[in-house]
Amino acid sequence: MLNFLRLGSRTDIAAPAGVNLAGGPLIELRNVVKTFDTPAGPFVALKGVQLQINAGEFVAVMGKSGSGKSTLVNMVTGIDRPTSGEVLIGQTPVHTLTEDQIAAWRGRTIGLIFQFFQLLPALSVLENVLLPMDFCGLYTLRERYERAMSLLAQVDLLNQADKRPAALSGGQQQRVAIARALANDPPILVADEPTGNLDSRTADTVFRLFERLVGSGKTILMVTHDPDLARRAGRSVLVVDGEIVDEPAGRSRSA
Repeated sequence: MLNFLRLGSRTDIAAPAGVNLAGGPLIELRNVVKTFDTPAGPFVALKGVQLQINAGEFVAVMGKSGSGKSTLVNMVTGIDRPTSGEVLIGQTPVHTLTEDQIAAWRGRTIGLIFQFFQLLPALSVLENVLLPMDFCGLYTLRERYERAMSLLAQVDLLNQADKRPAALSGGQQQRVAIARALANDPPILVADEPTGNLDSRTADTVFRLFERLVGSGKTILMVTHDPDLARRAGRSVLVVDGEIVDEPAGRSRSA
């Protein structure tokens, strides 16, 4: 652990300015089209998508496999670029950034949570949480350590800090992944089927953690196939054949 804490900081990364929440939605997709070249010809994954998400919202994205929901989320994270249209996150035009700028911007703006956790098996739980802070050169070494331990305490895993991920249950690994996603204090969390590999009881525990994070001011965009979880989100959007065709009422709208 101590050897890891002595790693140098990535202070040379030039990141765009911080997220600007004034004067509009936190996330905005304007007429976004995404076309992929395939052996069978062009495939249009997104067809003029319009979407606005305000700071502090909990939004579930639903749709069948191949509907375009993952491509939509990849626009928000900067993993994919639109063929046409605009992607604005906190008024930053993400679609205009270079690859280096996107990597730095994503590290400070987006916390990613995956279905299969994506923890590094050779690192301890603590080291996995420290990694994003080291990559982005945020905080001093002591501050990183203190912040990582605080985040592990928040997800009730402080006593697992020195263990490898393989020694933890699936639910525990997902909570480590959430702590890692929060390491750089990003305003947005993007979760891709975060409960898809968990039993229903563990999934409920993870979802309740998401609810607490939204209550503390985070914005969460969650891809899910589970209609029950989608109904518990504040809002849900349905993607069909590359288009948002409906926004069924979520918990907050049906009250």
